[in-house]
Amino acid sequence: MTKVLINQKLVDEQEATIPYNDRGFIFGDGIYEYIRVYNNKIFTAKEHFERLLRSANEIGLDIDHTVDSLTELVKELVVANKVVNGGVYLQITRGAAPRDHRFPTPPVEPTLMGFSKSYGRPFKDMDQGISAVTTKDIRWLRCDIKSLNLLGNVLAREYAEKYNADEAIQHRDGIVTEGSASNAYAVKDGVIYTHPINNYILNGITRQVVSWICEDEGIPFKEETFDVDFLKNADEVIITNTSVEIMGVIKLDGEQVGNGEVGPITKQLQTRFNHYIDTRCI
Repeated sequence: MTKVLINQKLVDEQEATIPYNDRGFIFGDGIYEYIRVYNNKIFTAKEHFERLLRSANEIGLDIDHTVDSLTELVKELVVANKVVNGGVYLQITRGAAPRDHRFPTPPVEPTLMGFSKSYGRPFKDMDQGISAVTTKDIRWLRCDIKSLNLLGNVLAREYAEKYNADEAIQHRDGIVTEGSASNAYAVKDGVIYTHPINNYILNGITRQVVSWICEDEGIPFKEETFDVDFLKNADEVIITNTSVEIMGVIKLDGEQVGNGEVGPITKQLQTRFNHYIDTRCI
């Protein structure tokens, strides 16, 4: 029987319930993380849960957890569901209370929920590359918070689906920010460019790993803004996230990127990523 984590207890998924007036359901008032599992172990747990705690602080949500306690909860879920390779979704909301835009006074107990999914690594897409489209970034101005409010991301991804693309790369006034569910990069003359960390993008964990790899491999990594034209004329376009890892984009807005194949920088990053799977799983 598949287990779901509800407020620190593992329950059968048929018995997993959330109150109808939970603020996560009513307002999207909460935060989340998605953590990858490789070979029964969780990847970059410290970075994920430090980000979760930061998100909680940014929305004024007081949660009685530490990086270590959250790590143990996720480990318990992975063991209970016998996840060898896959991922764990964990969210925390401001809890159940009568509907009111103001925070509950006094504060109520936050609601914690987590579930797991088993799946393998996306080797085929990593080898062959994927397609993307560009679209306007219509999201709010605190994209650095991993909030449950994802309607802008959902609409962007659906826009990509409309054009049979795998991802939508967003831009604000022509400046590339990130994908609907990924960080985005342009490679030009051996240099990787990506949007700097600020309120317009999420500081992706895989993005952090890419920066480590670039330091290891001596690849220039520049956190600078660039426009859509620069992206379209890049030698390589890359997206990264926890699920897809490091993925080459070979078609953008229906046009070939570079030579139409996954590029050498992308492949170099993908190869080195395996080292971090071996060393950053617990």
